[in-house]
Order: sequence, then C-alpha cells, then structure tokens
Amino acid sequence: MTNNQESRGLATLVSDLAQQVTSLLQTESRLLRAEMSEKISKAGAGAAEVLAGAICLLAALMVLLQALVIALASAGLGAGWSSLLVGIVVAILGIILLRSGTKSMAPSELTP
Repeated sequence: MTNNQESRGLATLVSDLAQQVTSLLQTESRLLRAEMSEKISKAGAGAAEVLAGAICLLAALMVLLQALVIALASAGLGAGWSSLLVGIVVAILGIILLRSGTKSMAPSELTP
C-alpha cells in the first residue's frame, strides 16, 4: 500500500509541476506582450518626433539654399545662373548620398 501511495504522490507532484510550468510560461508570455506593446508605443512616438524634426530641417535647408541663391545673385552672377548653380550642386550631393545609402542597405552589406 505504501508503494501505491508513493506512486500516486509522485504522479501528483509531476502533474502539479507541469501545471505550474504551464502557468509560469503563460504569465511570462503575457508580461512579454505587455512590455513589447509599451516599447512599440515609445518607438512610435519617437518616430513621430524624428519625422517632425526632419520636416523642420527640410524647411530650414530650403531657406538657407534660397539665401545662397540671393547671395550669389547679389554678387553679380544673376538670379537664373545662381539658382541653376545651387540646384546642380544640391542635386549632385543628393545623388551621392542616395547611392551611398542604398549601397550600405544592400542585402550583402546587412548579412552577418
């Protein structure tokens, strides 16, 4: 009779252990989901701030480029030629940055 009680006790212990492990895993899973949701919300707010900052910087760049055109025109280059010169220089810079950025984002560059 003792052997039967021990086997029942062992079976109960194993069953309880399985239930507790399952409960622990479910709790950890819920905690992980809550933490990830919070992190995603923070990342979204950060992305909105980055976008707003980029828009402000783009507006500032436009004003500064227009000031450069005016300065070149005032120096005697003429408004049309000043605009063309500044536009070409900015376009070349943009092409260089675009190619550099796309090259660094190529799949071959991102593999470990």
